[in-house]
Amino acid sequence: MVAKRKSDIRPLRDDTPIYPIGVAARLLDVHPRTLRIYEAEGLLDPFHHGSRRLYSPNDIKWIACVRSMIHDQGISIPGIKRLLALAPCWEIADCPAEVSKICAARVDRSAPRWLRQVGDAASEALAREAEQTARKGDGGKKQKATPK
Repeated sequence: MVAKRKSDIRPLRDDTPIYPIGVAARLLDVHPRTLRIYEAEGLLDPFHHGSRRLYSPNDIKWIACVRSMIHDQGISIPGIKRLLALAPCWEIADCPAEVSKICAARVDRSAPRWLRQVGDAASEALAREAEQTARKGDGGKKQKATPK
């Protein structure tokens, strides 16, 4: 058995889903049902592993921000959803620029989805977006190949 070298160990990224719903609820001091409601409303999209929901540190930060908008600013869930369609979260929550620049949980649903993703996923998303745009040109239907 070979032990891993210290250089092989990397810290978890903030977007790594690690918290089950019970732990996430305890961290946020909410009932797990609250998290399920946010998910059903489209404010949250946790990672699903089978029937289990797993939340990342970014998800926890985002939920804390949503709760602040609801309880501190008095914005309803439907109101948050409408506002997110028009502006990024840091404008809605009125985050200072120095906070929004370093916040890894930022959400900008007003931009196309492929612009919100980073890294290799962005190039995949860009390809999907281009494919969807191409399909819209033919009425949204895939063309059948003609036999030769």
